Amino acid sequence: MNELANFCKNLKKDFTPKIQDSTKPVKCWSEKDVLENKIVDTFVIIFRTRGCKWSQKSGCTMCGYHNDSLWNYVTEEDLLKQFKTAMKIYNGEKFVKIFNSGSFLDDSEFSPRVRFEILSRLAKNADKISIESRPEYITDNKLIDLKEAVQSNTLEIGLGLETANDFVRENSINKGFTFADYKTATKVLKKNKCQIKTYVIVKPPFLTEKESIEDSIETIYKIKDMTDVISLNPINVQRNTLIEFLWRRGQYCPTWLWSIVDILKEGKKIVGKKRIKCDIVGGGSFRGANNCRNCNQMILEAILLFSINQEVNIFEDLKCECYEKWLDQLDIERFGFGSLTCIYK
Repeated sequence: MNELANFCKNLKKDFTPKIQDSTKPVKCWSEKDVLENKIVDTFVIIFRTRGCKWSQKSGCTMCGYHNDSLWNYVTEEDLLKQFKTAMKIYNGEKFVKIFNSGSFLDDSEFSPRVRFEILSRLAKNADKISIESRPEYITDNKLIDLKEAVQSNTLEIGLGLETANDFVRENSINKGFTFADYKTATKVLKKNKCQIKTYVIVKPPFLTEKESIEDSIETIYKIKDMTDVISLNPINVQRNTLIEFLWRRGQYCPTWLWSIVDILKEGKKIVGKKRIKCDIVGGGSFRGANNCRNCNQMILEAILLFSINQEVNIFEDLKCECYEKWLDQLDIERFGFGSLTCIYK
C-alpha cells in the first residue's frame, strides 16, 4: 500500500459509524431522467449497507460515503425491509436507479438472493434498472443471474472509472484498480448485453483546474466506444476525506461550473449521439462546484437542462463577470501551488 493509500486509511482510524436503522434506506425519491429518448419520472433508492469494501481497506481520496455506511454486516432480512419501505412510495416509474455505499454486485453488501429478489420485483413495472459496481465484482455468472431477474428489461451498470489516466487514478484518487480492469469489465458487460454508464471525475486533488479539464476530455475520448453513457462527477468536499483535509488548509477548492460547461461542450462533440451528463452534488456551495453568487443558479440550471435534452446551444447565452476570472485562472494557476483557486474565486 502506497503513501496515499495509507493516508486515506489513517483518516478513518478514529472513525465511528453513526448508529442508524439498518431496516430503513438512506433515501428514496423521484426525479427526471431519460429513457429511450423520452424524459420520464425516475425512482431512486439509496440502500444502507455495510459500505464499500475498498473504503474500509483504504478508500478513494474524495469519497465520504462511508459516513452513511453501517460498517457492519446487514442481514438479508434488513435489506429486504429497506426495499419494502422504498416500495411504499414507488409510483411505478419505468426507470429505477439503485445506489448504495459500495457495489451492488459485492456479495458482502447484497447476497445473490437479495439481488435477485430486488431486481425481479422491480422488473414487473420498470423497463430499465440501473445499478453500480466496481469492476472486480463484474463476472459472467453474476450477470447471468441479474439478466434472469430483469428478464427482457434493460439493465444498466455504472462504473466509477473517474479517469483513463492510471497515474492520476492511483496518485490523485487512490481508486484501487486500473484502466485495464475497467476495459475488461466493459467487455464482460457488453457480452451479457448490459448497458454501461461510466463516471468521470472532475477536479481530482493535485491537478490544476486546466489539467483537470484536459484529463476529463481525454478520458471521454478514450472511453467513448466502451460506454453508453458518460456521467461527469465534479468533486464535492465530503467529511473525513483527503479532499476535506486539503480543503480546510486552503490547498483544494472544487471546480468552477465554467469548467463543467467546457467539458460538456467538448465532450458532446466527442461522443456524438451518446449521452453525456452531469449530476452536481452540492452545486453552488463552498463544498461543491461553484462560480459566483450571481450566476451559480443559472449555470446549474443550464447543466441540468443539458443533461436531459443534450442540446449544447443551452450554454450559448451564459454570461457573467466571473467568466473572465475563470479564464485568468486557467492561465496563471500553475504559479499558485494548488491554493490559487480558493483565493481567486
